[in-house]
Amino acid sequence: MMWRRLGPVLLSAVFLSVCAAAQTGRSAMKGSGASQPPKPAAAGEAADSTRLDALRAEGFEALYNLDYERARTKFKEVARLFPDHPAGPQFLAATVWLKTLNESRRLQASLYNTEGFYAKAKEEADPKVLAEFRELTAQAKTLAQARLKRDPKDAEALYFYGATEGLKAAFAAAVERSFYSAWRDGQEAADRHRELLKLDPNYHDAGITVGMYDYIAATLPLPFRIGGSLVGLRGSKKRGLQTLERVAREGRWAQDDAKVLLIALYKREGRFGEALTFARELSAKYQRNYIFKMETADALVSLAAAARASDPAAAGKSETEALAIFEALLQQKPSKGEPARPLDLIHFSYGQALAVAGQHERAAKEYLLGAAAPGAERGLATMSRLRAAQSLDQAGRREEAQAQYREVLTRPNVYDSHEEAQRGLKEPFKPRAGGAEDSGGRAGQKTAAGSE
Repeated sequence: MMWRRLGPVLLSAVFLSVCAAAQTGRSAMKGSGASQPPKPAAAGEAADSTRLDALRAEGFEALYNLDYERARTKFKEVARLFPDHPAGPQFLAATVWLKTLNESRRLQASLYNTEGFYAKAKEEADPKVLAEFRELTAQAKTLAQARLKRDPKDAEALYFYGATEGLKAAFAAAVERSFYSAWRDGQEAADRHRELLKLDPNYHDAGITVGMYDYIAATLPLPFRIGGSLVGLRGSKKRGLQTLERVAREGRWAQDDAKVLLIALYKREGRFGEALTFARELSAKYQRNYIFKMETADALVSLAAAARASDPAAAGKSETEALAIFEALLQQKPSKGEPARPLDLIHFSYGQALAVAGQHERAAKEYLLGAAAPGAERGLATMSRLRAAQSLDQAGRREEAQAQYREVLTRPNVYDSHEEAQRGLKEPFKPRAGGAEDSGGRAGQKTAAGSE
């Protein structure tokens, strides 16, 4: 059951980072990190760089605001104007990945803090999507390798080589749920970016991959850590977090990406206040991205839960603000140019927040509204009914809970939903001791940060 322990770290930190694997690729266009000045360029090269930078900025602004078609248009232009550069196909592959996650309701980090997500390995992706993604990443890798063959110290090519491997890892884990493939590709990405940092220690943006790998390696079960140490793999959560924090401060293009990753890791480490700070910042910066609003609410409700015993007034204030965010997302119409909000996901996430707050009847209501929302994604609808049943159990409404467990068993088995439903029919749901999931479906989080 290694992936039930490792998975929440691996994915909540890396693969739910809204744009991280794609966005960090921006740094390599001009070479190294913020502290190293760019080298002089000929007029033609400078003009090319300016045009590429403009397309890149426009494309990633669209991607962060969930406008995938506009992003695709900009990145196709990058590929057309710069056919020998790995940027175009790598950015397009990232767009395919993120759009797929959005359509399958897998962009919110809380999903990846559930044990159930890791219960059933390997999932068949849409063949067309898979073929397109593999073709684009193969193109990006081939172009990066061609440049490295001409110049083994080409920092930009080395960056894109590693970034492409990281993107493959993200797709394998979050879309295909092939976790060993994800770990293998992620290791290759970290190796390439460590090599890059040896060439140029100021290439701070590459620290995202290295910092994440350090953090993840430190969470492996003991036998894997011992085996890893024999081949030079020694992870450290403390070092990994410090590396990501340095990127958030000093990165040239990847500061926001590091903040996204840190939101997920800070929540896992019980550092909810720090997670909230970054979530608020990104929500204000990318106002058309509803995910950052929900991440803000999630941090608030987690902060309230942690403070409930020691400071009830502060906890109540945080909880009220969190629930108000969900109400606003449900009641306010999207602004002009803002993508349609997935009501199924918002209701589901609202239910999770209410469950954490101990409001189980209200949580069940939101879960069921999510399951019945127009166009609800099938897998999320199943999980919504399962969480509704568990919340009803906790509210003492056993017969209604049993009815929802039976409904789950009539639907396709999503993750381990049938196993959980059968268990729920045998006995009322109770959160398991030792940090297991609550009826919000989330594995228990630390109340204080660990260092290693």
